[in-house]
Amino acid sequence: MRRDLRLDDNRALYEALQKKQPVRIIFIIDTQILAQLPDKSDRRLQFIINRINHLNQVLNGFHTKIHTYTGKPDEVFKNLLVSEPFEGLFFNRDYEPYALERDSRISRMCMEKGVFVATFKDQVLFEKTEVVKQDNTPYTVFTPYSKTWKRQLQTVGISRYPSEDLLAGIEKSKPEEEGFSAEKAGFCTTATADVVPEISHEIIGHYDKTRNLPYLDGTSRLGHHLRFGTLSIRKLASIALKANETYLNELIWREFFMQILYHFPHVTAGSFKPQYDAIAWENDLSGFQRWKEGTTGFPLVDAGMRELKETGFMHNRVRMVSAGFLVKDLLIDWRLGEAWFAQHLLDYELASNNGNWQWAAGTGCDAAPYFRIFNPTEQQKKFDPEYIYIKKWIPEFGTSRYPSIIVNHTMARKRTLARYKEIFL
Repeated sequence: MRRDLRLDDNRALYEALQKKQPVRIIFIIDTQILAQLPDKSDRRLQFIINRINHLNQVLNGFHTKIHTYTGKPDEVFKNLLVSEPFEGLFFNRDYEPYALERDSRISRMCMEKGVFVATFKDQVLFEKTEVVKQDNTPYTVFTPYSKTWKRQLQTVGISRYPSEDLLAGIEKSKPEEEGFSAEKAGFCTTATADVVPEISHEIIGHYDKTRNLPYLDGTSRLGHHLRFGTLSIRKLASIALKANETYLNELIWREFFMQILYHFPHVTAGSFKPQYDAIAWENDLSGFQRWKEGTTGFPLVDAGMRELKETGFMHNRVRMVSAGFLVKDLLIDWRLGEAWFAQHLLDYELASNNGNWQWAAGTGCDAAPYFRIFNPTEQQKKFDPEYIYIKKWIPEFGTSRYPSIIVNHTMARKRTLARYKEIFL
């Protein structure tokens, strides 16, 4: 298991159990990833640990467990091939650059030892080159991609892999007496989101009407469940297909950005459109710090940044406004904001985070044009007119303790337009 932390509708688990041989489930706490985390408390690590403990409670009923290892994946598999030989390795595919390289190495290692390796599509409905233009080149604009995506879905439908019905075939092993903990991985226990996804059919059904209003509980808050695979994309897409096209489009955006990352991996380090790498950013560190702390004097931005740091979540409309403000008002490199979101978002996915930041900066595929600059004050008036969301996250709002604005938006807009235009001269 990696990004598929569930026992139901899990393609690789289903295919392994279909072999009618004892199946062992393993999970590796990757110390190479842990080493990159800046803090000893991390909501995502805690979420994974809580989820594994939850799944082990279910598996106790089958007299088995998830075998958890901590280390570098290559070394873990090298040791397993010697100490606990196995005949086949089954896993669901991942598409991020690190994952592709890692999976390729481990697959080769196993096959050299005579182990059968089988990989499957699970975290998306369409992957890699399954949705392309007629000339087999990848789409770089969302609307035609989404139209082709929907046509293909009508043709092939949505399958289901009832792995939960075959769990009796899992290898019997001693259940966990003590739950796995963050301390065992050298981290602190941290509060995090519930590991069991709750799907609100009402919220999904009204998503097109409520999704832009941060003071309402109008978004599904299922992003982290898709990120870690605690919820099957097939199950959620089946619901969205019947309930709300706007919500379905959000799921398609996720896959669009994944195929962009797959076909254009250079986006992880620079702009999709390379000419935008020539922008002369201000990169004022004091301004960047105020943005991170939520003390810019623009309340919608500040509320969002505080919500992010405190909970690991930020409303989707507020993400757009906050990202646009950093890039277009403060003229700070989008990659700095991308890294901050990557550090704090519980639902962080490389493809979506990168794609959305480049959209906000105007540097990506099918991005907002560089001259589209949100006015954060007007956005607040439109989407939080009664300051309900703002007052929730900024208790000092309306008092002398709330800071004055960090920048004049009108002047900042003119500066940004001039700076972007320079790269076309």
